[in-house]
Amino acid sequence: MPADEICLEAEEKMEKAANFLHDEFKGVRTGRASTGLVEHLRVNYYGAPTPLKQLAQLSTPDPQLIVIKPFDPGSVKEIEKAILASEVGITPAVDRNVIRLAVPPLSGERRKQLAHQVKDMAEQAKISIRNVRRDANKHIDREEKDSVMTEDEALQAKEEVQKLTDKYEERAEELLKKKTAEIMEV
Repeated sequence: MPADEICLEAEEKMEKAANFLHDEFKGVRTGRASTGLVEHLRVNYYGAPTPLKQLAQLSTPDPQLIVIKPFDPGSVKEIEKAILASEVGITPAVDRNVIRLAVPPLSGERRKQLAHQVKDMAEQAKISIRNVRRDANKHIDREEKDSVMTEDEALQAKEEVQKLTDKYEERAEELLKKKTAEIMEV
């Protein structure tokens, strides 16, 4: 396999790791209401687990409130059950066909816990990125050993993989800084 294909494959995997981290951060509560807290929840809708964002319109009319308007009014009870069973930690208020989630402000201690939690998530993403680098480097070494790639090509490919690793680790760090700032914002 040519070096550019190895690098392209590594970049795709690193991109997936960074995107996964971004999606994970959406589900972490900050002091402000965000539809990202609940949109990933699975609701038992006619026997099939369905993402909430496919069953209802989600909005945040003010910084402390999430409003859920189901497309099918008959699904209100199931949506309420899913929210109560989740780890969101907010009790839903049902008003006929509308569900309201009042997002309470976070305590200073809880903010620190959440900041630590997102730091751990970012570290896991960085580990995934480094694992991709390790696998790509092993692949390059194998290609060099099998005389498919010259020593110079292998060295150049490894440098490219390292540049990609640095780029995506930096992206994970930027996501972490942004999320930590959101959490610590009072």
